[in-house]
Order: sequence, then C-alpha cells, then structure tokens
Amino acid sequence: MIKAVFFDMNETLLNLSLLKIQFDKHFNDKYVLKYWFTKLLYSSSIMGIMDEYRNFGELADVALENLFFENNKPLTTETKKEILGEFRRLPAYEDVRPALNILKEKNIRVVAVSNSSLTMIKEQLMNAGIIDEFHSYYSVDNVKKYKPFKDIYQSSAKQEGLKTEDIVMVATHDWDLFGAKKAGLRTAYIKRKEEIYHPYYLQADFKSSSLPDLIQQIIDTENNRI
Repeated sequence: MIKAVFFDMNETLLNLSLLKIQFDKHFNDKYVLKYWFTKLLYSSSIMGIMDEYRNFGELADVALENLFFENNKPLTTETKKEILGEFRRLPAYEDVRPALNILKEKNIRVVAVSNSSLTMIKEQLMNAGIIDEFHSYYSVDNVKKYKPFKDIYQSSAKQEGLKTEDIVMVATHDWDLFGAKKAGLRTAYIKRKEEIYHPYYLQADFKSSSLPDLIQQIIDTENNRI
C-alpha cells in the first residue's frame, strides 16, 4: 500500500529557468547549464564512491569555478553569488500544486528528498510557495552520501516509519530513480526534458510528461490492487 510519495526537487518540482537566465548572461551555449549540473553530479558520485563528503553548495561552487576556468572567463565573488543564489529562488512547475493536491486528498504523505542541504530545501520550498504541501523533507546531509546511493532513500523511509515498498519516488532523473529502485522503492518518471531514459538503468514503474497524470497513475494502480 502506498503511504508516501518522495519527490526529488531540482528540475523535478522546481524549474531551472531562472538559473538558465544567469548562465546565459555569461555563456553563448544552450547546453552550459546542463554541463555544469553534470559536472556537479559527477563530483558528488565520485565523493560517494570514495566515502568522502562535501555539502552540495561546496560542490556546486567548485563545479562553477571549473566551468568558468575551462572557458577562460573570470569569475567574481559577486557573479558566483548571483548564479548560485538562483538555486534558492527556483519557481515550481505549474503542474506541481495540482499534483500535490491529489495526494493530499488521498491522505498520502508528500516528502521531499534532495541532494541540497536541509536549509536550502526549506528555502526552496518556501520561495516556490509549496512548503505547506509537504509533510517532511530530507537532505543527504543526514547520511553524508548523495543520491543515487541507497542510503538517503532508506534513511528517509526509516525516519518516516515506512517500508520502502510503501513508497514511490518521483524524479525527472533516471539515475535518481535507479538508486531508489535499488533501495526498494517503486519509482515514477516525470519527463521534464527531451532525453532518453537510460536503457541500462532499472526502468520506472510509472512514466508521464504531466505530474498530475503521473500521480493519478500511481493512485489508480494502487486502487486496482485493493
């Protein structure tokens, strides 16, 4: 029985549009934001493999410095604050609140699980105007290992007092869902961008380009099991 839905934050619930505007000020490359984000995720994965940990802000900072260095561009403290500060002010996608309302009506817990720090998660949810929709939120700071390592999914489930099979993880990142699935959760993929879901990763149980539709799929499947 599904008792909670865990949500990834960045790019799943929150639109990176403001962040893209900042990067476009300095680079004439539509892929530069994606490249920076990929570098950030790469470093977080390497740190996890080596059993080391630095918080998300520190890794984001280094990835940004590296990006500007590779492109032979100066990076001032002011520019760095301006770019990374947008992470805290990202707007929610228009389909987020309707989807969360469906879960609320069904008394299913809504939980955020993110690579961001606990403080940043709170700021992001508040600035996006959706913090009241969440029962709780968890950061990888609790386990000192980033997604997609199993630790954060299992730790969050334990703190919620739930079995992993009673939880669905929603994300737009196939690697995130791969990790959640390996940790024992069911998974739901929200397509936010034109990408192929990696064929060698464990596939999601539910897929849609509409968050309300995705949530309804989860609920309908659960109703059919009862």
